[in-house]
Amino acid sequence: MPIQLNEENGGKILVVHVSGKLAKADYEHFVPEFERLVRQHGKLRLLLDMTDFHGWEAGALWEDVKLDIKHFADIERLAMVGEKKWQQGMATFCKPFTTATIRYFDRANAAEARQWLGN
Repeated sequence: MPIQLNEENGGKILVVHVSGKLAKADYEHFVPEFERLVRQHGKLRLLLDMTDFHGWEAGALWEDVKLDIKHFADIERLAMVGEKKWQQGMATFCKPFTTATIRYFDRANAAEARQWLGN
């Protein structure tokens, strides 16, 4: 499955692993679970692990934008962990779509990303 979720720290940190190329159908499973966690815990801290992530199909990109707009204020911190230059650029691109504090971390610094989310 291209999107996998793991709760950490009592559900206040949500680790989202994305891999391959995301399709619109992937969001049909992810969005309800994400929304359940927001209802249960309030604002979340997300670790977005983009290791082996290759982007979105057109319909999936639209689903991602809709999710970002709907949950503009539901993310407190977003740590983006990746391995490619374009993934680092996504951290800057995402800033207007959320009130979250966003930081990019290289895959080698994934432990630092978790530490930053926990502070």
